[in-house]
Amino acid sequence: MVKKIQKKAIAIIDYGAGNLFSVKNALAFLGYDNAVFARDPDELRSADKLILPGVGAFPDAMQKLKSRGLADTIIEEAGKKPLLGICLGMQLLFEKGYEFGETAGLGLIEGYVDKLEPGADADSPGRPALKIPHMGWNPVRFTQPASPLAAGIDREGESFYFVHSYHCAPADTALVLATCDYGGAFTAAIARGNCYATQFHPEKSQSRGLRIYRNFVRVAATSK
Repeated sequence: MVKKIQKKAIAIIDYGAGNLFSVKNALAFLGYDNAVFARDPDELRSADKLILPGVGAFPDAMQKLKSRGLADTIIEEAGKKPLLGICLGMQLLFEKGYEFGETAGLGLIEGYVDKLEPGADADSPGRPALKIPHMGWNPVRFTQPASPLAAGIDREGESFYFVHSYHCAPADTALVLATCDYGGAFTAAIARGNCYATQFHPEKSQSRGLRIYRNFVRVAATSK
């Protein structure tokens, strides 16, 4: 039995576009039973750490964040406390996305989000371009293994679970923590200041995904 760890609240931002219960269950398995679903700005402000999950379309997610008054609060609080974006939640941290036209994002990381357009599978010459969405397990290469988010994870060869059709293109590639190859390299994890994010789903990535969550909580606990 994992010992329960009492800390200030980890706010899992609930804006109607996230895989909330899987994230909460993963944290509870690790002993962090202080994770709560946050639905209004005051709950985000009172939390010690923020997690922004997400599935679905970029413009719909941004509209929901704005309509609930959460977008400006996330931007404000990200300067004060650690934030972890997951999948679509990672994409929303960027300046803009091009899904169904151009939509402004949260702007916490310079760059944009565009459609994933993989080439042929390098391991299967002669086959057509890989399918979209990119779904399933793929090896991730941590280009900055010294990052606290990567603690205890092999630099190369560790596989994580992905479900996405769009990818993040940061203006500053020095912010990239990890990459994945799916008919071409794309950003699998990134960090800027208090903001960390993964394109893969840690809650679906078994023990290595749990390690990502544990690392984030530990970074958050020592960041003040």
